[in-house]
Amino acid sequence: MAQPWRKSDGRVGPGPEFSLAGCAAALEAVLGGGTARVWFKESSGRNLRFRDWIAPRGALSKLYPQGQVPEDLMERLLSEYCHHLYIHNCVQTGAGLVIHLDHPALFKEVLSNLPFYTRPLNSVLPKKKCIILNCMPLHGSKGPETLTINHLRAILLADHLAELLRLQGYVVRGVPNLQQNAASCNFLRLIGVNWTTSQRTSSDNKRISDFKKILSESIYTQHGQLEAPPDQIRNKLLKGVQYKVDLKQFIKDKELEGYDTNLDVALVKEEALRQIAELQHTILQGALDQCLVIHVVGCEEEFQQQKIDVLWRILNREIEKVTQLQDQTPLQRPDLRDLSLRHLVCGPVKIMGKHSQIGAVQYFEFRRSQMLEASVVKYGNKVQGDSWSQIINSMTSAVIRFELLATAHRNPLNLDLAQGVNISTKGTKSGAFVMYNCARLATLFHHFNNSVEKGLYPHFPEISQLNFSALREEGEWLLLYNYIIPFRELLAQIIHSMNSDKGIHLTVNTETVCKFLVNLSMDFSSYYNRVHILGEPMEHLLNQMFTRLQLMKGLREVFHTALGTLHIPPPNQL
Repeated sequence: MAQPWRKSDGRVGPGPEFSLAGCAAALEAVLGGGTARVWFKESSGRNLRFRDWIAPRGALSKLYPQGQVPEDLMERLLSEYCHHLYIHNCVQTGAGLVIHLDHPALFKEVLSNLPFYTRPLNSVLPKKKCIILNCMPLHGSKGPETLTINHLRAILLADHLAELLRLQGYVVRGVPNLQQNAASCNFLRLIGVNWTTSQRTSSDNKRISDFKKILSESIYTQHGQLEAPPDQIRNKLLKGVQYKVDLKQFIKDKELEGYDTNLDVALVKEEALRQIAELQHTILQGALDQCLVIHVVGCEEEFQQQKIDVLWRILNREIEKVTQLQDQTPLQRPDLRDLSLRHLVCGPVKIMGKHSQIGAVQYFEFRRSQMLEASVVKYGNKVQGDSWSQIINSMTSAVIRFELLATAHRNPLNLDLAQGVNISTKGTKSGAFVMYNCARLATLFHHFNNSVEKGLYPHFPEISQLNFSALREEGEWLLLYNYIIPFRELLAQIIHSMNSDKGIHLTVNTETVCKFLVNLSMDFSSYYNRVHILGEPMEHLLNQMFTRLQLMKGLREVFHTALGTLHIPPPNQL
């Protein structure tokens, strides 16, 4: 449920008057297409010159003779939805039924209520839902030097997903809790990762002790001497093993689906019990109606994490059995009726060329040195001091996040570190290009504010005084229609994608934000290079300048919010 919103004219309503999802649903309902999709939103600049929505003749021919929509349906569409959907006209053409929206009215609606469209408001969820993000690469880390680039991809994915979930109103908790001031924490802060830190407590030790007692009595524990063959590698693997648990039998007994068919036995070490104990403790920290645990893991560690998943299920089942037999208060455990365990798996990262063996820290330093070199070439001796060091670190973090997150998380990723194109602000697929265009907006408003202080321009007027019919340039409608209007819906759809999968594996379209920012940067750059926004301070030109600046404010907010989900500080200078 959306929060109440006060509009620019003082009215209070449940939300914006226009959304692409609402528009599509209403249009589909009128034509009666059933489950078949009829309407399509246009997005390319070429097609937006002629129409905003189209029901292609091919789709209409399945519903109406020769694809001709009856006049009464068109009249109903215009009479019932014209105002709500901002429809200017509806016309039958050779290509199909096309709709032109009322551009000036939509410019006014959206640009007068920018916070609603550009800043996701926390949803009021019907139940207090909690997501536990268990980031496997952070467990037992002895320091940042142990992190691989595969690990870094999973860590950045978990960090990004956590922020997206919080924006949608979820309670998000990260596991493990890292020790404060640890070296790994310093590296994570350097790359902008906002992960949970705390001091260790003794409660986990008590839980581990309880788990050991349960396993020693479990029917799934194979008792007897652990085999110790003379092979040195096998001896090393068995070192620290305390229990041998039959996972395969448990999976068969409980009819669990989706797990690797090769899961057989688990050689349980204390570090696995410690991970489960911390997960248990995290869930019990607050009263929650529903809880989902997402194991974020690289593909090379997926099999081991499935073992820990099943082991946790065994421990909870055994606790429940003991509780029922002894009629006593359960040992501290979550209510499994509302606990769901899923796995978010990252594909492998392959480093091309001579740098194939570098770790996460070396990867960051390598990209940072490239960014520093590119900045010195562009800005010369100005590139020095703490402020420039922060800028270089921020730009490096942006480059790395876009490299590792712009590809769907399950897909493999190839990186060629020798290619400088990923660092250049002219490379339209890079995080540096996104940061450069975000900085152009900061510079634009810096110039405007300086001009106001010097008396060259008047102060920005009230939004209600602007005439948005002045926004007639082709790129202006494209920027509003493709980026500002759908932005909130886009963030919500990423989270909704979590509900599309069944089984233990989870797919989340987290690459969406990076791709969205790259496309936005390309279209904004094209517009910015073509249109002179800060014009001459002549009376008859001021309205157009201010309406364009208001559009740029909307784009700036979208940039900042989207970069915020990646924990990338927006740059304030070129």
